This record gives sequence, C-alpha cells and structure tokens, in this order.
Amino acid sequence: MIGEDDFVVIGSQAILGAVAEPPEDLLQSMEADIYPRHRSDLSDRIDGALGDGSPFEEQFGYFAHAVGPETAKAPVGWEERLIRMDIPPRVTSDRKPVAWCLEPHDLVLAKLVRGSERDWDYAKSAIRASIVDIRVLLLRTSSLPVVAEQQMLIAANLRAISQG
Repeated sequence: MIGEDDFVVIGSQAILGAVAEPPEDLLQSMEADIYPRHRSDLSDRIDGALGDGSPFEEQFGYFAHAVGPETAKAPVGWEERLIRMDIPPRVTSDRKPVAWCLEPHDLVLAKLVRGSERDWDYAKSAIRASIVDIRVLLLRTSSLPVVAEQQMLIAANLRAISQG
C-alpha cells in the first residue's frame, strides 16, 4: 500500500493494543485513526487504500482514517508510552506490520481534550472497567497540550466521575 509497516493508532480503537477484550462500549467506532509511524507525510494514502468505502472496509467491516501525530492531543511523553501490537501478516505476504497504540491513560485523556459527550462516556467506561486509574489520569492532566483552564476543567470532571 505505502511501503510502511509501523503504524500509530491514536483513536478509540487504540484500546486494543493494551486490552485484549475491552468492554463492548469501548469498541463502538468503525474506524481506526492511524498514521505511518516514521512517514506521517504518507498518511493521505491510507484513506484511499483502507478508508471509508474501500474494499478493505467491505472485507473487514471497519476502515482506517488517516491522521497525523499532531492529531493526538495526549499528555507529554505519549510517544514513549505507545504499546506495540504485532499484527499477523497476510497469508500472501512476508511483511510484519506493527500497530503502535496509545497507552490507555493517554488515549482517555486525548479523547477528553476533544470533550464530546461520547468521549466522556468512553472515559467513564474505561474507569469503570479498571482499564485506567483515576490517579494516573489526574497526574497526566497537567501535561496535556491545552491551556491551563481546560486542564483544570478536565481534572475537575474526572474528580466528579471518581466520586460519583
């Protein structure tokens, strides 16, 4: 497709890198937000080959959405915490693809930066399932790449969830 084997997964499906069988409500999205780890400039080729309406989607029931590293509004150091997930090669290929998935705490916080109701539901589910620890979320909130007011709002909402 694009000659790359390492891909970073930053959307909700990144949970699969850390949790083999996550709760169903964490798997609602039919798209995987990805980019080539070492050649993010090739991201636009992903949509054509693996994107919405592609033969890939027809065959596997989900599709890829091309993004870039700047899309992840995750806490500082997230790239060092990526979780490696080896993907079995296709029968006709000797290539060994690797998905580098956001660590669950970084994933949840990146979703909370976006802040939709669906993102907060995702966070609540991950907390309820003990996939993430509220203390780690609160600790990393201060290193989110957003203004201090938004960091404080996210932290306050997380505290409310943990007490509710």
